Formats: sequence, structure tokens, C-alpha cells
Amino acid sequence: MYLSKEAIEHIPNIKRLNIINSVSGIKPGNLIGTTDGFNQTNLAIISSVVHLGSNPAFMGFVLRPDEQIRRHTYENICGNGQFTINHIHSSFIDKAHWTSAKFAKEDSEFIRCGLTEEYLEDFKAPFVKESMLKIGLILEESIPIKATNTLLVVGRIEHLIIPDSAMTEEGYINLDHTDSVGISGLNSYYALTKLRSFPYARIENLPSFGRK
Repeated sequence: MYLSKEAIEHIPNIKRLNIINSVSGIKPGNLIGTTDGFNQTNLAIISSVVHLGSNPAFMGFVLRPDEQIRRHTYENICGNGQFTINHIHSSFIDKAHWTSAKFAKEDSEFIRCGLTEEYLEDFKAPFVKESMLKIGLILEESIPIKATNTLLVVGRIEHLIIPDSAMTEEGYINLDHTDSVGISGLNSYYALTKLRSFPYARIENLPSFGRK
């Protein structure tokens, strides 16, 4: 199947939405945990988390502000400058998925979707207790992406919680051991299986791949 720009624009809205959200492939499945100034918690599923730097350690995610619909996650992050990123695992895919429903602000997705809040001392944002790999971040900046009317929310890593069994001596994290899942489109979930590991790519070690 070949689709030109014009053909894509003429696809019915829902089908076009599904195609464009799926074409990028498997994305990481995470839950963003936040709270407001009145200890009202919020939990939102997100598939746009990206690595932005290692030293200092930064991560980010993309969201779309909407003047018609309140974005409780973003409001809370702006309010106290803290948020958590929690890997989704196969044991609670269904609960994680339903956090995407449009709950009222006074309804905590933790409670409505059967997940458990967990806190570190002196850090306000809630972690997901059921998650095995969790990250606590401080808001660094929000960068407008004008072309898509979205925001890249950038956070500095303050806390990392990683299972000992998943960490290698070199510092790699084996996601097979955390049972983390990936997302395609808006509602399809995939298991992650490690296939192979390779050495750091250096020109002098490039294999011939059968070429002379």
C-alpha cells in the first residue's frame, strides 16, 4: 500500500488517527504520576517519553494542551514542578489503559483504576507501587512545538528505582526482567523481548557483511 500526502488527508478521521499513531512503531508504555497543591493525585498513560541527556540526566514527554479540556497532568507539573514516570508491566495493562479516560479532576485515576500511590520522602509526586521501574523528575522547562501545537515537557531525573535483577554490571537495564510493555497506536500493547546485544559501533570493527 502506498499513501501520498493527499491520500492520507482524505482518509476518514479515526482511521487516519490510527494509522499515524501506529506508523512510528512500538513506543514505551508509561504512566505519569502527579499531584496538585491539595494532594489530589492524577495518573495519565503516555507513549511519548524520550531520553534527552545523560549528564545531567534529562527525560521528556510530549503532550497536547487544549483550551477546551483541562490537562490535569500538566497543571499539576506546573504547580509543584514534580512528576514521576512509571513503566507499565503486563500485570496491569488493563488498569493502565483506563487511566486514559477523561476523569474529573476530583477523581484520582489511582483509585478509579485500581493502582496504588507510593511516595519517597520529600518528593511530592506519586509513584505507581505496582511498577518495577520508576523515575522521579523535577520540571526543567516546557518547549512549545509550534508545528503540532504540542509541548515537550523536560524533566531532570532526581530518583531512579530499578530492580537489582534487571541491572547489568555495565549499567544496561534488561527490560525482559522488568516485564515492561510497549504501545502501538492508542490501544495496542506489546511484550518486549531482548533479541541480541552488540558492541559499541566503531568503524574499525565494522563487519564485512559479505562484501569484498
